[in-house]
Amino acid sequence: MKLYRDEAVVLRTQKIGEADRVITLLTRTSGRVRAVAKGVRRTGSRFGARLEPCMLADVQLHRGRSLDVVTQVVTLAPYARSVADDYPRYTAATAMLEVAERLTPEEREPATQQFLLLVGGLRALVGPPHASVRRPAGLVLDAFVVRSLAVAGWGASFDACARCGAPGPHRAFAVAAGGAVCRSCRPPGAAAPAPTTLELLGALLAGDWDAALAAGERERREASGLAAAYLQWHLERAVRSLPLVDRTPEPTTDEGSVPDVEPPGPPPPGRAVEALSAAQAADRAARAPQGTPA
Repeated sequence: MKLYRDEAVVLRTQKIGEADRVITLLTRTSGRVRAVAKGVRRTGSRFGARLEPCMLADVQLHRGRSLDVVTQVVTLAPYARSVADDYPRYTAATAMLEVAERLTPEEREPATQQFLLLVGGLRALVGPPHASVRRPAGLVLDAFVVRSLAVAGWGASFDACARCGAPGPHRAFAVAAGGAVCRSCRPPGAAAPAPTTLELLGALLAGDWDAALAAGERERREASGLAAAYLQWHLERAVRSLPLVDRTPEPTTDEGSVPDVEPPGPPPPGRAVEALSAAQAADRAARAPQGTPA
């Protein structure tokens, strides 16, 4: 059939012509698809805002020779609106979209697991509605990276030795070897992260968020570096958006919530009287004619 419908996440957009765009989509059943959205750059476009990166939509497409044509769009989840309001989450979402595109190199090849993983990652990044506490954007991105690599067939080992299978934990991590390595299999130049860093990566891969959120800032920095190096080793190219991810620690209390800042209270009575008298004197001086004492 020429017409078909599918759920899709918008990965990227490119301008073409005077008012059109080429939309790169990751669909549920058809894999990565590139399609032309005609007239979406015009002010009166019917679905221009629904085809922005991070949007989850139900899309109707007309199959073409090289590029499909978008004929109808229905918004399912406007993740782009929530992501754009927070710079760290915006940079993390941009990196997730690029990683998802790089891990689906063949067009029209079904990648249902990658699609579901990306939708889950965006949902975790945005957080539930009206939630006062959300998961750190950097941890969500690292969890998406290690899980996407596992789905693509490049899952790393964070406990047992990646070469001989010796049970861990181990103190070395070799990207080329496939993850953690024991002392006998450790190649020259292998990284030596803290044991808690490998535990954090294992928790992100397994979805153990209680353990992941308990990790310190040092472990999170090491984990993000190892995940990025492992990803780019297998892609054989750099991911341009990864260095731009804002990993500024979010201010939280021991309970993991944003600390409440009490508004400043009223000044003591004596200081309030002095401040009022000074304000009245300044007002009289301003109203007095020039050359006349106040």
